Amino acid sequence: MLGFETGVFETRHGDYLISTDREKLDFAAIHRFLATESYWAQGMDPALLRRGIDNSLPFAAYDASGALAGFCRVVTDGTLFAYLRDVFVLARHRGTGLGRAITRAALDHPDLAGMKNWTLATRDAHGVYAALGFRPVPDPTMYMQKKETP
Repeated sequence: MLGFETGVFETRHGDYLISTDREKLDFAAIHRFLATESYWAQGMDPALLRRGIDNSLPFAAYDASGALAGFCRVVTDGTLFAYLRDVFVLARHRGTGLGRAITRAALDHPDLAGMKNWTLATRDAHGVYAALGFRPVPDPTMYMQKKETP
């Protein structure tokens, strides 16, 4: 598990609490969404997801009742590079700006604030991320990928 200087980081978006507190994570709800509703992690093995979350910095949003409303995680070396991943907002909480707020919380985290290189991949939320300063890669021919197929 990665160590960060700042302990638990929390911020608010209206009635929502956004927190990096691993003790609050509803792993079952996170896995359920990613494995059954996301387009990028269909069928995700729970053990792999658990390891992925353990080795990244998670941000979860909770509604006023304390139930999970959204999630993202940051994969990072803690110094130069951060990859925003697994961003989602549960259907009943969409349209509240929560996706943007979770992403903003990650960008504003004290241990990540100096990152020079943030990346992400999205098929359908370009507008959310563009409003936070993300832009298409200027020269995609520089980037390569090795991806295992199921």
